[in-house]
Formats: sequence, C-alpha cells, structure tokens
Amino acid sequence: MSSHTPLTETHVEDHQTEWDDDKLHEECGVFGVIGVTDAASFVALGLHALQHRGQEAGGIVTHDEEHGFQSQRRFGYVRDNFTSKSLLETLPGSIGIGHVRYSTAGSKGNTAIRDVQPFFGEFAMGGAAIAHNGNLTNANQLRRELIGRGAIFQSRSDSECIIHLMARSMGRTIPDRMKEALRQVEGAFSVVAMTRSKLIGVRDPLGIRPLVLGRLGEGTVLASETCALDIIGAEFIREIEPGEMVVISEEKIESFRPFEDVKPRPCIFEYVYFSRPDSVLGGKSVYEVRREIGRQLALESPVEADMVCPVPDSGTPAAIGYSQQSGIPFEMGIVRNQYVGRTFIEPTEQIRNMGVRLKLNVNRSLLKGKRVILIDDSIVRGTTSRKIKDMVLEAGAAEVHFRVASPPTIWPDFYGVDMPTQEELLAAKMTEEEMREYLGVASLKFISIDGLYRAVGEENGRDPKNPAYHDAVFTGDYPIAPKDMIEQGFKPKSAAE
Repeated sequence: MSSHTPLTETHVEDHQTEWDDDKLHEECGVFGVIGVTDAASFVALGLHALQHRGQEAGGIVTHDEEHGFQSQRRFGYVRDNFTSKSLLETLPGSIGIGHVRYSTAGSKGNTAIRDVQPFFGEFAMGGAAIAHNGNLTNANQLRRELIGRGAIFQSRSDSECIIHLMARSMGRTIPDRMKEALRQVEGAFSVVAMTRSKLIGVRDPLGIRPLVLGRLGEGTVLASETCALDIIGAEFIREIEPGEMVVISEEKIESFRPFEDVKPRPCIFEYVYFSRPDSVLGGKSVYEVRREIGRQLALESPVEADMVCPVPDSGTPAAIGYSQQSGIPFEMGIVRNQYVGRTFIEPTEQIRNMGVRLKLNVNRSLLKGKRVILIDDSIVRGTTSRKIKDMVLEAGAAEVHFRVASPPTIWPDFYGVDMPTQEELLAAKMTEEEMREYLGVASLKFISIDGLYRAVGEENGRDPKNPAYHDAVFTGDYPIAPKDMIEQGFKPKSAAE
C-alpha cells in the first residue's frame, strides 16, 4: 500500500489487532440480570467490565410487557455504543442479557452484524434470547443435520445451532427445550438466556468456561466473571457448577442437572490470562494465583539480574511474584499507553510500521545498563516478544532474560479461544533453545506444567491420569474430541503418536 493511500476502517482494525493477535483470547463474555429497574443499564455496565473477553462487538436484549423483546447490536466497544440514554431507552424492561464478542481468527474483520449475539428465537410458548461463551466442537455436524431438516441459519455462529435445536424440541417449556438442545451439543458452553419472565444460566459438564451468580438488591445476576458483579455493586453468591442449569424468576432460583456427571476440568488459562486479575475463580483470587505463578517461576528458573520487568499489563502479577521470591527489584521498565484503541487513525505507512510502539513505551532511565528479566503470560507467535526485546535493548539494557508465566503453547484450543493454527505457534515448531535464538534473548524459560498446577493449588502438580484442569494448549490432552477440526484434518496428540 502506498503511504498516501487513506486507511479504511478495515485497515485500522486489522492493524490495531496486531498487538492483540500475539495473545490468546477468549471469544466472548456474557451477562444477564432479572428483577431490576432499567435492566439494560446494568447489562451495559456488566459488559463494560467484561470487555477484555471480547472487543469486536456487543449486543443487549431486554423484555417488558408493553414493548416485548427489544435488541440492540453494535460493532466496537461497549463504552462507544451502549452508554447513551437515547439508546438505552429503546431497551426497556426488568430483565435483560448481553454479550461481548471477540471473533475467531478465521472470521476476524469479516463479521456481519447478524453474527453478533444475543440471538433470538420465537417459539410456540414465547420468545427466547441466548448468549453463549465457548465453542461447540460438533457444530458443523449439527449444522448440516439441521439444514438437511429444513433449518434456515441467519448467522455463521455455532451458537445459533442451540436456537434451532430448541425449536425442534418437544419440551413443554423453554428451559425444557434448552436442556434437550444442550444435551445434543459437544464442547464448551456457558450460556445466559432469557424468556419473557425467566433468566437461565447453564454451564457445560466440564465447566470449561466460567459463569457466576450474584444478587443485586431484589434482583439476580449471571456473569462470566465476578468483576462484572463488582461494577454494579452486586453480591457474589456462588459459581454456577459444571453441568448445572439455573432457572431464575423474580420469585425463586431453581437448579437442575440435565447432563451426565463427569469430573470437572475448568480452563487453567483463565488463571494465566483470560480472567481479569480482580476476579475470583474457583474460590481463588486470580491476582493471587498469577503472583504465585511468578513465585513458582522464580523457584524453577532463577537468573542473576538487576530488575524484574513485566510486559504490561498481563505479566504484572507474575512479575511481582517473581520479584518477591527472587529478591530482585520489580520495576515498570515498560509502560502501556492505555488510550490507543482500535479506531486510532494512522495516516501514513511510517506510522503504521511503529507497531508495538503505539501500545508500549520503554522507561529508558530505568533500563539503561541493566540486566532485565522480562515476564510475560505466554508466547504465542513470538513476533511481539521479539519487538519488545528489541525496544528494551535499544533503550540500553545490558541483557534481556525472558521468563514466561505459562508452559509452552503447543496445541490449539477449540473450546472458545481465539488463537492461531498450530503451524503458527512458535513452541509447536521450535525447541526452547531455538525459541531463545529466535527471540534473541540471553535466556528463555517457561514455567513447568507441574509448577503451574502448584500455583493454582494442586500441591503435587499435574496428575497425568486425572488432571484437574483443561490444559490442552500445553499438553495436547483434549477432554472433548474436537470433531469438527478432526474432520478438517487436525490430528490430536493421541492420533499423532
């Protein structure tokens, strides 16, 4: 592209995801509330707290007796779309649900508004809206079967399969139809749904994706994380248990177990990166777990240095833990510019080529002449890690040592995580020494899988015969067979051995 070619919105968006593309991302965050005045305002605030789980688009559906179901779906940040009084007034009612989306790698920059959740369906007993966090691993198979039986899909989302399965159910109530539909799907799902008078929350049997229950005065709240309860002043009650469905009215909360009991395996990467550090997950402070990961990393991979420096912001708690354990001072040698958003206008090729520097800047006076330990949560493609190392060395650092607060990311995730193909994952094609040479650092060490498990409270590390968490990105151990991807040629570890 010529430096004189004006940027379109697509160009801006493509570039602005460059920094984020070298991370793993949750695809969605969900939120719902019942029994409050102006539910839409609370949903918008909850989605704002969950914005880290999806920045591409968001939607809200509400219901009241006079206007029925109303919905608004928009591209971009919650703060830019769902804060105006005029828009919120189009979403009246005391019950509402919402969704924030982060598109998959294959559809990034190619999402239509029809793909934005929540999805809505009209049934014989009334309407229902649904918001889904996760990924159905048999969605292609279900979609083919449903289309063969006459279903007409409006989106490319696997979540729409749930609506069609509900439509074909003979259940007497919408919760009954949802139970029957979800028994037919495979994969990871935390679902928040609503009817005219009920809020419904469901978590898959393994509990891969999180979902929590809260109380707001006389109202009840469902959310992906506890931080979304905090923003509206709601009291945390408990997590929705793996395999549990709750049906909430303004009068009561009913709990059901529609699935076969299996040993839960929640996603361990929620502790490493996905969840906000101020959330509580599985009864544990995410921040404290990340700090403990840093301590374990210091015990496993010590190195002589002058400072411990996080790659902001995700590496900060682990860097604090590493510093506390090692006694090496913690310093903010890199500062993140919090105000560079996806709509930042870049008028020239020269500005676009600044890349990571638009997001991060080095603190030269701290770094000059120092041996620096950089702490990050993960290495995915490694391109951003190289650029950050270059910035630190250009600032005058004597040495750069890289320490990573997760094991090497070798395998793709198919349960609701946006990530590259296996061929693009640096650790899938290089040894640790080869990665060190590629990054150009003095040393490179990852926390061990046992060290990670110890940090989340498993004193004996990972039990290979009965692991407590979904950790397939590190181990290749998929608790649910990724049928759709196997159909497309993916070979799981068991098939590759």
